[in-house]
Amino acid sequence: MPNPRGNPENLQPLTTNRPEPLTAKLTVRVPQSMMNELKTLENYPEFVRQAIQEALDKRNLNNQDT
Repeated sequence: MPNPRGNPENLQPLTTNRPEPLTAKLTVRVPQSMMNELKTLENYPEFVRQAIQEALDKRNLNNQDT
């Protein structure tokens, strides 16, 4: 009979090799056509993270110029 509390190996905290762990969650509404295109990508969450970071970097660079 399986353990109702799950496998103890699965209860270990997640580790990451990123400089900052991914702990925050963001929900964004997009058109279905955009979501369909994103889902064709191999790792669309990482693609979205990188796109947001690039946009923030560009915005910060533009703000420094003014």
